[in-house]
Amino acid sequence: MMSSAILVAGHGPLRTVAVRFKPGAAGAFLAVPLHALTDQRADIDQLWGRSDAERLADALWTCELSDRERIAVIEHQLLQRLRAAGGGTKPGDAGDLLIRRALAALEASGGALRIEDLAAQLGVSRQHMAALFRTRVGLSPKLYARICRFRLAAAALKATPAPDWAQLALDCGYFDQSHLIHDFQEFAGSAPERFLLAA
Repeated sequence: MMSSAILVAGHGPLRTVAVRFKPGAAGAFLAVPLHALTDQRADIDQLWGRSDAERLADALWTCELSDRERIAVIEHQLLQRLRAAGGGTKPGDAGDLLIRRALAALEASGGALRIEDLAAQLGVSRQHMAALFRTRVGLSPKLYARICRFRLAAAALKATPAPDWAQLALDCGYFDQSHLIHDFQEFAGSAPERFLLAA
């Protein structure tokens, strides 16, 4: 998970293949608690071991493949890892179900749901939920709620050609316009006006 904007400088065309996991899902494929990877870039050999990483790289880049074929190679490898997972996060365990319910509730509320209320709704303590989020999502529940609110504001901004900034902030659950601007600076790396121009 990323908690702030990252700008990647490029010097010409670069071909990459990437996997983007839904929040809380990467733990089933990686043998590390996700907070260790938050805002980090880890090469696949550090996560899966050199031999598995080299086999995957060979399968992806040794011969000419279409993008669809490369995606199929990665999907096959991920499914093999999921089937072979011996420990760590397992889809369907109690912690996984709790995290999925918590993520869905925060997303449905646009980040407006108070963390205390969420914990009570799920029948767990705030501390237990925070520990599960740290390990399985890589962020605190409060930070994830802020990201949900930011996503709501970004979507609303794209849908509104000439927004009333103060009203947009209130509609998206911000206390005031300065909090909206702060989140855009932190999560998008720009002010809302520049974000709107780049969108």
